[in-house]
Amino acid sequence: MLPRAAHAISRQQIDPDALKVLNRLHRSGYIAYLVGGSVRDLLLDRRPKDFDIGTSAHPYQVKKAFRNCWIIGRRFRLAHVRFGTKNIEVATFRRHVAATSPTQTPPTVDLPAAPEAGAEAEAGATDQDRMLHRDNTFGTPEEDAFRRDFTINALFYNIADFSIIDFTGGLRDLDAKVVRCIGDPNERFQEDPVRMMRAVAMAARLGFTIDPPVEDAIARHHTAIAQSAPARLIDELYKLLRSGAGERAFFMMAERRLLEPIAPPLQQGAGPGLWRSLAELDAYRARFGETPGTLTNAVILGTLLVPLGHSARSLTPTVQPDGETRDPRLSIGMLPLARRDVERLRQILALQRGLLDTRLSPRARLGLTRRAAFGEAMTWLEIHGNAPDALEHWKGFLEAAGTLSAEETHAAPPARRRRRRRGRRRPAQ
Repeated sequence: MLPRAAHAISRQQIDPDALKVLNRLHRSGYIAYLVGGSVRDLLLDRRPKDFDIGTSAHPYQVKKAFRNCWIIGRRFRLAHVRFGTKNIEVATFRRHVAATSPTQTPPTVDLPAAPEAGAEAEAGATDQDRMLHRDNTFGTPEEDAFRRDFTINALFYNIADFSIIDFTGGLRDLDAKVVRCIGDPNERFQEDPVRMMRAVAMAARLGFTIDPPVEDAIARHHTAIAQSAPARLIDELYKLLRSGAGERAFFMMAERRLLEPIAPPLQQGAGPGLWRSLAELDAYRARFGETPGTLTNAVILGTLLVPLGHSARSLTPTVQPDGETRDPRLSIGMLPLARRDVERLRQILALQRGLLDTRLSPRARLGLTRRAAFGEAMTWLEIHGNAPDALEHWKGFLEAAGTLSAEETHAAPPARRRRRRRGRRRPAQ
């Protein structure tokens, strides 16, 4: 345990709403810790993406303490305390449950059905399957720490005395800049194969090395990642590409053949074109402290698809002989792509020709700005267009158009109020 004087984390660095949740749980008599990646990032002087909380309070005890709380999840109940559009996730401490066959059911804590249960899918298990399909047993803070995947993700910040608690050696591994598994990596990766992708993504994002036993386990079990839910995998890839370390992470995954079982086109297309596209995305992301809203799924998806040979034409719906229009059902290996993201990417790519033409008339340029995908098309031009002159041209045009619109609005006379016409008064009955 590190006392307050031995570490650099200050409450001023923690989200004020997360502090409200921590302090109220503590005042209510529960253990309340800031947990996981947020503590790791604060110790590394990085801005955490999320502030998650671990507590000894059960989900419905959390709900009783907060009126703005909703219970979600089927496999394990989680409490989301909402502050506007922001959610602070509060999880009860769990203990690690060894993988069992379907005939062996681990002990669970009985909870009433949540009125807002999430739709978390669970894959089917076989007798030889080591993947965890039930993990809903409450435990102590120490048991919760050993249930986590990597040592640097198992650090706790105690709001009671502002100390840092380390059960697994995470502080030592932070100093050594190494990603190390908690427990046997062979077992942990068979329980949840996505952990292999997370190990590589974390090493790429933080500039850490991977522990040799973890490397050996990835080499032995890399094909098991295909057992994971496709929707979960594509979500992990989107988060990875928004982190600002996409090029290094994809290069490391391609080296370890992690892309081969789930996305063969990416493994086969891992070359200069893909690395250049990812490097351009990382350079754009590095300009912002937090992930900008301009990095939509469509822009990120195009960063992967265009180097593989896709264009606006290949993404255009085709007309069948019977006259029916059929949208292209695209996927990257086993990874599904949302139709709305593919359609928006087609619109972004189709607008690039007009954006690169600086000789368009003012009327045509104004028409382009009214397209639904114009903002994302400008982001694409800025990231992948390699046309600084065209980009400056459009920025100047938008600035001039905005100024003119503001002047016209200011100079316009106020609209005359139209007098209401009185209706004829009906005689009293």
